[in-house]
Amino acid sequence: IFSIVVFGSIVNECYVNRDSQNSELLCIFNGNESACSYGIAVGVIAFFGCIFFFVVDLYFQQISSVKDRKRAVLLDLGFSGFLSFLWFVAFCFLANQWQQTTMSKGFSQGADAARAAITFSFFSIIVWVSSA
Repeated sequence: IFSIVVFGSIVNECYVNRDSQNSELLCIFNGNESACSYGIAVGVIAFFGCIFFFVVDLYFQQISSVKDRKRAVLLDLGFSGFLSFLWFVAFCFLANQWQQTTMSKGFSQGADAARAAITFSFFSIIVWVSSA
């Protein structure tokens, strides 16, 4: 759910017009397109990873081989650790870019969405570390 909040808020409200005369959309995080792209990418990866491992958990009892079960558990562990790292980087990157953002009239409209993305990326670190 946290990943949906992060990439959803970035996609929906973190791209704003610089001013009323220019229709070019800018990322609200200091105008850095990489910050928005990274947040969206990590959110999408986490969302699809959760779906995949949910399906693996549903069929876990039907896996007869102990080696295959071990691989599934280790893959889940490795994925959780990897996503913990990705969310940590996302939190640091988004928070840093938000700190450097100068608030203008257009940027203040998406400020709540940017703060939500940063907050839920922090909560995602805790969730994925506990999952690992």
